[in-house]
Amino acid sequence: MNEQIQPFIEGFAVQLFQRDLIDWFEREQRDLPWRKDKDPYKIWVSEIMLQQTRVDTVIPYFHQFIKQFPTLESLADADEEKVLKAWEGLGYYSRIRNLHAAVKEVKERYGGKVPDRAEEFSKLKGVGPYTTGAVLSIAYGIPEPAVDGNVMRVLSRIFLIREDIAKTKTRKIFEEIVRAIISHDNPSYFNQALMELGALICVPGKPACLLCPVQEHCRAFQEGVQEELPVKTKKTKMKEVAISAAVVVDSQGRILIHKRDREGLLANLWEFPNCEISSKHPKEQLEAFLKEAYGVHVELEHAFAALEHEFSHLVWNIVVYRGMIKSNVAETERLKLVSEEEIHEYAFPVSHQRIWNEYKQSADSFRPV
Repeated sequence: MNEQIQPFIEGFAVQLFQRDLIDWFEREQRDLPWRKDKDPYKIWVSEIMLQQTRVDTVIPYFHQFIKQFPTLESLADADEEKVLKAWEGLGYYSRIRNLHAAVKEVKERYGGKVPDRAEEFSKLKGVGPYTTGAVLSIAYGIPEPAVDGNVMRVLSRIFLIREDIAKTKTRKIFEEIVRAIISHDNPSYFNQALMELGALICVPGKPACLLCPVQEHCRAFQEGVQEELPVKTKKTKMKEVAISAAVVVDSQGRILIHKRDREGLLANLWEFPNCEISSKHPKEQLEAFLKEAYGVHVELEHAFAALEHEFSHLVWNIVVYRGMIKSNVAETERLKLVSEEEIHEYAFPVSHQRIWNEYKQSADSFRPV
């Protein structure tokens, strides 16, 4: 046993804990679509979707995605534009780009079979320790730890661990603890039960301790300090960026859209023309940007929306204008004029979906009844 975790594990009733936890999960587990079978591809997709996203949000996306890409091969062979469109609205688009690249590698290197060895699966693009443990334990019954924020919260309370869970070294402690206490008879249910416990009972703030199936094993509950755990350092203040954006149309009513760069934030997604604002005249700066960047002369009217959109590390404060295109547009693969019907074929980030919805609502309000 790892000496670092020995003080936490010493005297802990591992087998009783496993029994109480798994029995509860067998009774109370939620009916989720990725639990219908043990297809490693579907489990992998669900775990990538569930990163940074709530279960209720993921369920309809999962159904739609699997309907469109029912097998690993179908996703591997799919055009990136279609894959991004299927992911549209889930955000954190690097997740789907990495998954798309990884399933291509699985098809080419492993004949389409998701690897069942941690040393192989963990080397795929976008696959970290948590995804490795979740997929291998749930799909293949391999006793690998799957430690995410929910699991760290649960274990910090059960073992009374006051280490900062925001630090990488603390995650390593929890991974070693799970290796020591995981059920080798049923690692799938063990890992899922820890996740489920964190989602339903051992929640942030005020856990529902009276409903907890492993309450008698919980050292934090015994000492009455469960609400003090886990310890987590606060995030630094997010950077705020002022942006002007515009929905501009030509004389035929076609809308100008642009595809973002191939690398970086929201790579390869479509957007309405926009730029960061560094002056007190945002409308004029955006008009100048459109002329310089795309060779397009536009006249912008009033602003019709002001939106705030948060990422994990920054906030966009977006002011949105409507306008008319007053020159020819030299269309390219990354700059297009599209009709209102065609615009739905392109994948936009959530912030620009919101821009479009605001535009449609404001346009409707100006139409005569």
